[in-house]
Amino acid sequence: MATFTVWKFDTASGAEDALGELGKLQQEQLIRIIDAAYVSWPRDRKKPRTRELGKLTGAGALGGGFWGFLFGLIFFVPLLGMAVGAAVGALAGSMSHAGIDEDFINTVREQVTPGTSALFVVSAEVVVDRVLDRFRDTGATLISTNLSIEQEERLREAFADTHEPQRV
Repeated sequence: MATFTVWKFDTASGAEDALGELGKLQQEQLIRIIDAAYVSWPRDRKKPRTRELGKLTGAGALGGGFWGFLFGLIFFVPLLGMAVGAAVGALAGSMSHAGIDEDFINTVREQVTPGTSALFVVSAEVVVDRVLDRFRDTGATLISTNLSIEQEERLREAFADTHEPQRV
């Protein structure tokens, strides 16, 4: 079963700093990274910077369309106004059956603010206690939505219909 995890950090550089630890965890076979991306939001910026992490995963399994859409829902749509928000809301419905719902989006939106960062990871084969122990040392706060294999497939199908897969 794949797990979609969001690790929040209290600094704008925290998520990027934690990448080294995530890479070590994968080398030690304590986690298998399927896909990942991060958001960094320096205090002096109006919106966050986003980055997909192809260096950890090779070609991203979910692709740029997924990450762009998810980050748009969380961070950018609220800035665009109700007309665009309503149009995107219909598309967001396709994600709710895959474990990414309005509550999840609102929780991430409320917690990842200027001066913070977040690491988004789709993983499998996690040795949970050891990974959590190591990430506690980074000062991360964990927000997690578990995706079953069926939910992951539905999510991939939802994006395959509307977005060309992108290689990272």
